[in-house]
Amino acid sequence: MPKTFSRVCLSSLIVLGLASCAANSTSPNKSPNKSPDNTVVEDIRASVGPVVAQGGDWFTCSGGPALQLEPVVGRRLQVVTTVAPITSIVSNVAGDKADVRGVVPEGTNSHTFEPKPSVGTDLAAADIIFVNGLKLEEPTKELATSNLKPGAAIVELGARTISKVQELFDFSFPKEGGKPNPHLWTNPPMAACYAAIAAEAMSIADPSNAATYSANSLAYISKLKELDAAFRIASDTVAEGNRKLLTYHDAYAYFAQTYGWTVLGAIQVSSFEEPTAREVASLIQQVEEAKVPAIFGSEVFPSPVLEQIGREAGVKYVDVLRDDDLPGEPGDPDHSFLGLMRFDYLTMVDSLGGDSAALKALDTTDVAKDAAVYPQ
Repeated sequence: MPKTFSRVCLSSLIVLGLASCAANSTSPNKSPNKSPDNTVVEDIRASVGPVVAQGGDWFTCSGGPALQLEPVVGRRLQVVTTVAPITSIVSNVAGDKADVRGVVPEGTNSHTFEPKPSVGTDLAAADIIFVNGLKLEEPTKELATSNLKPGAAIVELGARTISKVQELFDFSFPKEGGKPNPHLWTNPPMAACYAAIAAEAMSIADPSNAATYSANSLAYISKLKELDAAFRIASDTVAEGNRKLLTYHDAYAYFAQTYGWTVLGAIQVSSFEEPTAREVASLIQQVEEAKVPAIFGSEVFPSPVLEQIGREAGVKYVDVLRDDDLPGEPGDPDHSFLGLMRFDYLTMVDSLGGDSAALKALDTTDVAKDAAVYPQ
């Protein structure tokens, strides 16, 4: 059976609970007997949550168990993150109030990355460890769990963004394997949840700087809304029959669901090995039938197989897409999650015959100076 699937845009996304990333609803009204920590969390939920939920088909975070974090006293908040997109989002929310350190090198397959034991030192010093979850970076999460200090917490951003019923399974992530597609961040409304969740967690752990975390998250979510709007304009210029993706890695399922695109397939199957000759023949046939102008490889993981598919199907092979390797080098203006998404969307739209002017005009400047550590 060919490992293929297609998805159509939902008229409205599933909305569960309130427009916050908390497990339980809380009143925005302060009460005299509230502790300072609870008051801070109420303010964050009241200010960040509704922004995430605005906009018709904009997304609402699903929530999760109440975060248990011990507030830091007399020092800077220490934050550890996994993949580079999460590091960039969290760093924007943290601003200059916390130290942020990524532990998964850019250009690494985060599904299979085995951190060195020395990474345990960084994890043991962290007050918060942000992971994507949804079975993306299990070896790193296991090391984090074994090194977690008292009062600290591992915050799974993906699991707090979508519910179980919203998890997507497909050829690379079959349901029988028990691992849903974890690539939520390529979908801007879900990335907004990541920012909101980060703001709430850091505010609980560092209430004295909660106002900064809240303001930065609001500003960042506003940037994501601008990205969303610019992509919708650009997407409309792509012929409907061309809004189809065959990629190296299966990283755009949630994006496709939101924007009405179709994922024809990905050559990296669930075992993360190259597809068989029969699977390649099936993909060539699909590309020929779909009549798409281009298929997409990865700059980080070049694929002779995709190049072969493009050649035999008579379509352009574009080998520069990336899902968790930020453009440029740390410190460069475009080395950011916003820069990554604009680059990918520009590449898709231009390669498939659309007009990317709205994306080219987009300001992807970070809302705060990114001083995070990005391992290379």
